[in-house]
Amino acid sequence: MRTLKRTRDELGAFLRARRERLSPTDLGLPSGGRRRTPGLRREEVAALAGVGLTWYTWLEQGRDIGVSATFLDNLARVLKLDAAERRHLYLLAHERPPAEPGKTWCVLPPLVRRLMLDLPHPAFVLNLRWDVLGFNAPADALFGFGKHAPERRNLLWMLFTDSVLHERVDAWEEQAQQMLSSFRLDFARATQEVDIHELVDELKRVSPEFKMWWRAHDVHAPCNGVRDFKLDGEVVEFEHTSLTIDAERHLRLVVYAKVETTAY
Repeated sequence: MRTLKRTRDELGAFLRARRERLSPTDLGLPSGGRRRTPGLRREEVAALAGVGLTWYTWLEQGRDIGVSATFLDNLARVLKLDAAERRHLYLLAHERPPAEPGKTWCVLPPLVRRLMLDLPHPAFVLNLRWDVLGFNAPADALFGFGKHAPERRNLLWMLFTDSVLHERVDAWEEQAQQMLSSFRLDFARATQEVDIHELVDELKRVSPEFKMWWRAHDVHAPCNGVRDFKLDGEVVEFEHTSLTIDAERHLRLVVYAKVETTAY
């Protein structure tokens, strides 16, 4: 109970601080002349959020009252909260934060690019659409990213349209279906993005295999494990994994490490 009371006090303080940083003109309201305290009045926030003044006052006072996700979203909109502030509001109100819509367009942070280039193993960065935002030389040697124009440097597109990569991936049908099912998980997080639908629609037109397997709606766990490549006439085994490097922008660093065989 003490923890709940402390959290409610923090919620009230957070709401007051966010309310006081706004001016009426920020929300298209008349300024109303000089105000005794900075920011919006409680009655203005309550009206814009669609609740009664007494109820909102109780919330700022830290009283133990229930709130709905709809109200919290309205309150976040009125107080102009960013994504981090919105999650904080939900947590203080003891509500599960809703998932943020996935975004496909991203720019690779310079520090991540530098770290990726320093890796001795094949490494590249993907967004939710599987656009390859950056890659190092070992990854280029393995996947051939550099020969594709930036707008076509997409791992899923290459997997189904690049004949060289098709031949290089051992057991291509099995691996392609596994990777496609993994992509479907990312697709579900970014269904509001037009460009990810454009990618899927174009692949359905140019690849019969993609069209058939996409309709199957198979979903598996993310592709971590082992993948084989045919290099210089022999099959070479690579372990691979994905590391989240920017959860806000849904960026992943994918690293492949050659499995070294021990001679006896």
